[in-house]
Amino acid sequence: MALRINPFSKINNDTGFGASSSGSVGRFVNRDGSFNLRKEGWPVWQRLSLYHTMLNLPGWKFFLAIIVFFFGINLIYTSVYLLLGVHQFMGVIGTTEWQIFKEIFFFSTETFTTVGYGRVNPIGDGANLVASLEALNGFLYLAVFTGLIYGRFSKPKAYLAFSDYATVVPYKDKTGLMFRFASYKENHTMTDVEVILTCALLVQEDGNTAYKFFDLKLERSKVQNLPMNWTVVHPIDEDSPLLGLNESDMKDADVELYVLVKGFDDVFSNVVLKRTSYTYHEIKFNRKFVPMYRETGTTTILQLDKLNESAEV
Repeated sequence: MALRINPFSKINNDTGFGASSSGSVGRFVNRDGSFNLRKEGWPVWQRLSLYHTMLNLPGWKFFLAIIVFFFGINLIYTSVYLLLGVHQFMGVIGTTEWQIFKEIFFFSTETFTTVGYGRVNPIGDGANLVASLEALNGFLYLAVFTGLIYGRFSKPKAYLAFSDYATVVPYKDKTGLMFRFASYKENHTMTDVEVILTCALLVQEDGNTAYKFFDLKLERSKVQNLPMNWTVVHPIDEDSPLLGLNESDMKDADVELYVLVKGFDDVFSNVVLKRTSYTYHEIKFNRKFVPMYRETGTTTILQLDKLNESAEV
């Protein structure tokens, strides 16, 4: 069952998802901030940017890709050397196939990294030519790897952690929708921080059902500094599209909250941003976040382990 549109709610047609997305699409934005979107129609080599992919891979995947490429390219060169023949090398002391393979493989890695220990060395023209190309390949590999490492470390990033769920609780003389986030790095403080909250609802309009996007008014949408956590509050009043919705209604309307936080980072000297979303099953009713800080008398302690702690109202 789709809901009727609250006529006082402000529709947002600038989300990038289209003004009237229809049909079940899952969530629009994943919890990690990436868009739940896949592109088709063009060849993969035109759609894929290897540079951007490597910059955005999780750390363990990035280093795994570097290691796999290193061993993979050396296995290819080893195969070429073996095809040329062991007689093209001097200093190979292995007698079995496995020993010879190991000696040629490690010669390849030493050439690729320009270490060149020197016991095994090429003497044939073919092996020398391939070794020269491999050395050039190794220089390029190290240059690209160094650039990617620098790009990953220097990339502006918002070190923000969001609560795992949002809550709907009594707020002043009405009801409020709340979630919170905090900066989790030491000595990392964002300034001029702004929050934009958008709600996606499956609504009924003129006999048709479609997703509509609404700007949600916040109690406070900007702060000058973010040294601690920030509990974002959307008052559910007569202007809110969530007015009167209970848990069942939110499920029927396939509610999703799209959160965008942006601010200025002094370290990067650049604007950084972070996205996340909450779907209807990540919104809890009648639970209030508990304070996540304590004072010692000389300083304030932000308790990050309490980011998701709440109490029943």
